[in-house]
Amino acid sequence: MKFTLSWLKDHLDTSASLTEIADTLTDLGLEVEEVVDPAAKLAPFTLAKVLHAEKHPDADRLRVCKVLTDEGEKTIVCGAPNAREGITVVLAKPGDYVPGIDVTLGVGKIRGIESMGMMCSERELELSEEHNGIIELPSGEVGEKFTDWLAENRPEAIDPVIDISITPNRPDALGVRGIARDLAARGLGVLKPLEIEAVPGGFPSPIRPVIDPALKARGCPVFAGRLIRGVTNGESPDWLKQRLEAIGLRPISALVDITNFFTYDLNRPLHVFDAAKVKGDLLIRFAREGEEILALDGKTYALQPTMMVIADDNGVESIAGIMGGEASGCTAETTDVFLESAYWDPITIAAAGRALKITSDARYRFERGVDPAFTLDGLELATQMVLDLCGGEASDVVVDGAIPDTSRAYRLDPARVISLVGMDIPEAEQRRTLTALGFTFTGDMAHVPSWRPDVLGEADLVEEVARIASLTKLKGIPMPRETSGVPGVILSPMQVREKTARRTIAALGYNECVTYSFIDAASAALFGGGAEATRIENPISSEMTHMRPDLLPGLLQAAARNQARGFADLALFEVGPAFAGGEPGEQALQATGLLVGASAPRDPWGSRRPVDVYDAKADAEAVLAAIGAPARVQINRKLDAWWHPGRAGNIALGPNVLATFGEVHPKVLREMGVKGPAVAFTIRLENAPFPKVKTPTRPALVLSDLHAVERDFAFVVDTTVEAMTAVNAAYGADKALIAGVSVFDQFTGPKAEEQMGAGKKSLALSVRLQPKDKTLTDAEIEAVSAKIIDKVSKATGGTLRK
Repeated sequence: MKFTLSWLKDHLDTSASLTEIADTLTDLGLEVEEVVDPAAKLAPFTLAKVLHAEKHPDADRLRVCKVLTDEGEKTIVCGAPNAREGITVVLAKPGDYVPGIDVTLGVGKIRGIESMGMMCSERELELSEEHNGIIELPSGEVGEKFTDWLAENRPEAIDPVIDISITPNRPDALGVRGIARDLAARGLGVLKPLEIEAVPGGFPSPIRPVIDPALKARGCPVFAGRLIRGVTNGESPDWLKQRLEAIGLRPISALVDITNFFTYDLNRPLHVFDAAKVKGDLLIRFAREGEEILALDGKTYALQPTMMVIADDNGVESIAGIMGGEASGCTAETTDVFLESAYWDPITIAAAGRALKITSDARYRFERGVDPAFTLDGLELATQMVLDLCGGEASDVVVDGAIPDTSRAYRLDPARVISLVGMDIPEAEQRRTLTALGFTFTGDMAHVPSWRPDVLGEADLVEEVARIASLTKLKGIPMPRETSGVPGVILSPMQVREKTARRTIAALGYNECVTYSFIDAASAALFGGGAEATRIENPISSEMTHMRPDLLPGLLQAAARNQARGFADLALFEVGPAFAGGEPGEQALQATGLLVGASAPRDPWGSRRPVDVYDAKADAEAVLAAIGAPARVQINRKLDAWWHPGRAGNIALGPNVLATFGEVHPKVLREMGVKGPAVAFTIRLENAPFPKVKTPTRPALVLSDLHAVERDFAFVVDTTVEAMTAVNAAYGADKALIAGVSVFDQFTGPKAEEQMGAGKKSLALSVRLQPKDKTLTDAEIEAVSAKIIDKVSKATGGTLRK
C-alpha cells in the first residue's frame, strides 16, 4: 500500500515529521517497507545563474557558459539547446551524485575546456521524462537550495512516498483514511472530518441493477449505481495524475483515474461503464458455461459457473469485483457513464480471482473485505468528483439489495486489558483509544465499526488497545517471591506421579512414543472402544475416527510400522489419557509399556530369549514401587479381552486394579499386524492410593540390629492352586514378625505326579522372620512355623511335603 505524505495530510491534520510518521506506522503494526523521499536525493543541488554563454570553439553543439554559483563564477560546458545568458538553472557540482544518469560528477575536460559542474535537466533529477533542455526556473536566488525552491513552487515534486505492508486482517488500512485514523488514535494528529453530501439526481437512471436472488444472501448483497450524462472524459488534473504516478499507477483518463483514486483513498473500489455500450439493465449473476470476456487488461478469460459477473443483454460486461470488460470500457469519446458501487462476498471474489489468475486492486480489497456501509457514501463522493472534473448531470441513485448487517458488540473489561497487556492503561484511555478507532459504546459494550471485519471478540478489543498504546512501552517486572523464601509446590501430586512414572519407564530401557488420541474404529473395537460416544464428529482422516480406549493400540501400531522397516526388538511406552466415554471425567491417565521380540541382542553366551510375562510383571512392579503404590498387593485374572487369558494378570488392592501385565492376545496381534512375542503392562496411575501423610521428605529408615531367620517350607498342592494364594496365606500367619515370603521352587509335571499323586505339584516357600526387640528362641520359631503350615494348608488344601 503506497501513498504520499501530502495525501495522508488530506485526512490527517499533523505536524509530525516523515521519520516520526514512519516509525509510528511500524509500531502500530502497519510495517513500513520503504520510504522514498525525493528531497533527500535532491538535497545537494543549488540554484545558479548563467552570466554568459558562447559557442564551444571545437564543437558546434556545445556551449561554454560562465555560471554564477554560491562559490563564485564557474566555467561549465553544456550541450543543452536552451543554455543561454540570463537564465536561472539547477547546478550539480563536482562530487554530487546525479540520480537520473547514475553518475557522481567530477571535474572533466570537454574538447579541451575544463568543466566545473553540470546544469541539470528534469530527467537527470528524476522529476519527469523531460530532457530536451536544462531546467529554467522563473525565479530563485543564486545559492538557494533546489529543494527549498521546490517546496515553495512545486511541493508535489518532493512529496515523500511511503510504502507499508498490510496484513490480511487489516483491510481498513488499504485506504489512506484508514491509515490516518490509526495515526490519529495514537495521537500523531487529528483525523479530519469526511464530509459526504448526497448529489441530487436530475432524472431517472435508464440503467438499473438487478441481483440474481441466489446471490443476495451470499455473493452480492447490495449493488448501487447511477447514470451521469454529458461528461467530458479528458485528462485528469495535475494533482490527481501526480498522486497516481507517485504510487506507481499510470494515469489513463479522468473517469478511470477517479475510480483508482477512491480505491486507494477510501478503500472503495468503483467501476464506470460506458452507458452507450450497455444494452438493457445490468444483471448480477453467476457466469454460464462457456462464457468468455475480453477484460481491460487485453486478455480473454474463460468463465466458470461459480464466478459472479455483471452482464447486460449483450452478455458479460465485467468480472464482478475483479476487472471490467473491454467492450463497455470508457474512452475519450465517452459522454454518458454508469458509475457502479457494490459490495461483494470476499470468499467468492478470492476463489474467482485465483482461478482466473487475475491480480487487480479491486480484487485485492474485496477479497479482504471492504466497508459495506460505505457503499452508497462512496458512490456519492465519486459522483461529485466526476461532476467536478468531467462535468455532466447525475441521475437518481438506483439500488438493488440492502447493506448487510455487520453490527456486533463485545464487552470491554478494563481490568482484563491491563492484566493481559501488562501495562497500566486507565479505563478512560482505553475507551478513548477505541472511540478514536471508530468504536462506539453502550455501557461497557463496544460496538465494532463496519470497516473492521477483523474484530470478532473481546480479545480483539484488548489487541486494539495494546496496539495503540504501543507494546514498546512494556517494562520488565520481576515475578513476586514468596515471603518465606521457600517456593510453594508447583506440581500437583498427580503431575508428580505422572512425571515419576515417565522417568522410571524410560530408565528401564523403554523409548517414549507420543501417539494421537484418535484411532480407527476397528482398532478401538479390539480394545473395548469404538462406541458412538467416542466417535469424532469431524475426523481429520478415516484412521482417526474414535477416541482411544487404551494406549496399547497406538503402541502396537508403532511396533507394526517399525517391524515393517526391519526393527524387530522394541521397547516402547507412552503416558497419556485413555477415554472410556465422551463426557468430562470419562478418561483415565495410563502409563503403558510394550515389549516386542527378544530381551537382548544376539551374543555368544545365549542370553537372548523371547520376552515373556515376567518381564512385563517386573517392569510394572518397578513403576508401581516408584510411584509409591503399596508393596503388598494381590494378583487376579479378571482381565480385559485383549490380554492372553492364561498369561496375564492384574495387580490389585481388592477390587481396585492398579496395573495389568502379561502377553497381548494373539488375535489382537494378528489384527494389528504385529509379529510376536509381545508383552505389555498398563499402569492406572490414578488408582494407586496416595500416602495419608503428605510430607516432602521420605520416612525415616528403620533397621534392626537383630539377626533375621529364614525357614523353607514345601507344600504338596493341587496343580490349579496359584502360588500367590500360598504366599498371601504365609504372610497372614504373623504380620508383625514375617518380613518377606517368596517362592523359590516349583516341582510340576509327570515326575512330580509319580511321587505326589495325580493332579499334584510342589510349591517351596522361603519365609523371612525379622525380630524387632529380641532374638527369637527355637520355641518361638517353631510356633511361627506351625502357624505358617496351618495357614497355608487351610488356604490351599495342601499338606507339608515330607
